[in-house]
Amino acid sequence: MTHNNLTPRRSVLAAGGLALTALTLGLSGCAQEDALAKQARAGDNKNYVAGDGSVTEFAVADRKDAIQVNGTLFNGTTVTPADFQGKVTILNFWFAACAPCRVEAPILEELHQEFKDQGVQFYGVNLRDEKATAEAFDKTFNLTYPSFDDKDGGVLLSVSGLVPPGAVPTTLVLDKQGRVASRVLGEIQKGTLKALITAAVAE
Repeated sequence: MTHNNLTPRRSVLAAGGLALTALTLGLSGCAQEDALAKQARAGDNKNYVAGDGSVTEFAVADRKDAIQVNGTLFNGTTVTPADFQGKVTILNFWFAACAPCRVEAPILEELHQEFKDQGVQFYGVNLRDEKATAEAFDKTFNLTYPSFDDKDGGVLLSVSGLVPPGAVPTTLVLDKQGRVASRVLGEIQKGTLKALITAAVAE
């Protein structure tokens, strides 16, 4: 765009908050071009497919039925679909050797602390680690929310079509009826995920 062809500022502002929100989400979803991001996108032979941080939001009218998660947490607790009713739920698919998972772990814990008093629950979904490995990861990053032991793929199967196999990390935001409201493929950006959780809480 040439400088003599700039859109008048007033009409840009008049485009409304929605366009601005979409733009903000789009921009904050851009990955920083650092070595870790390059490694994450390349996969680096770590047996995972890296997402690009792309964000998908699902309008209320377009949401599918509530997901039917039946699984067991590493602490032995059984989780059923009833546990997702009436609360916004964050599901983060991860495993310990995944570089982007290590980057985003402290961010997820910060958001967990920020939103837990608003009825928002966080669950990790660990796809391949033994209990000791998963617990060591939690201890390293001071994670206080629990994770599913999903080596059998039961939780992953319940969100089939929404979480591509091997696309780790992936983060889902479920609405208060247990339906997927939004998805981030790849490493999260704190501001983006915070905005998606805030929107789900406000519904």
